[in-house]
Amino acid sequence: MQRDTPFKIGAVLFPGFELLDLYGPLEMFGLLRGEVAITMLAEQVGEVASNQGPKGVADKSLLEAGFYDLVLVPGGSGTRKEVGNTVLLAGLKARAAEAAYFASVCTGSALLARAGLLDGRRATSNKRAFDWVCSQGPRVKWIRKARWVADGPVFTSSGVSAGMDMALAIIETVFGGERSEEIARQAEYCWNRDPGEDPFAS
Repeated sequence: MQRDTPFKIGAVLFPGFELLDLYGPLEMFGLLRGEVAITMLAEQVGEVASNQGPKGVADKSLLEAGFYDLVLVPGGSGTRKEVGNTVLLAGLKARAAEAAYFASVCTGSALLARAGLLDGRRATSNKRAFDWVCSQGPRVKWIRKARWVADGPVFTSSGVSAGMDMALAIIETVFGGERSEEIARQAEYCWNRDPGEDPFAS
């Protein structure tokens, strides 16, 4: 499915984000060369250290108004602190309200839950941190066995590498199945197309 304008992605950074949570999905989206525009967002413009140490660079503040077709939120050890960051949560809520889709990888769903963005929706998260994530959103319909979950415009994935499966599912939703399969082949990635196939749930 060809679009007239680039698919705008706002990718969120915060201290302690997980590298693969963010850059795995962005690799998949980035292979849609010329059809996507990726902007890195954070509470403040500038460098943000990941959980592993390497830094990402935010181009714009999450608090600055702007439309994104997709807001993508990674997880990582930093979510344990950021669930109490009311400024970050307000920024997420504001950007998601304007977005066509919003998505999280791993414990990023804890941030979406605390922002109230998952209330009444089905969602999943990293299985090793599942109980903690559930405690951040008691009004969320948490699904333990799921590689990823799509609920309308909201996508959430299980841990770390599952974000790439979810990204391909979003590409399938927006650009069609042929494009998502083509992207998986370009990346030489074995795409798990079944959202209910979750070998880590047990």
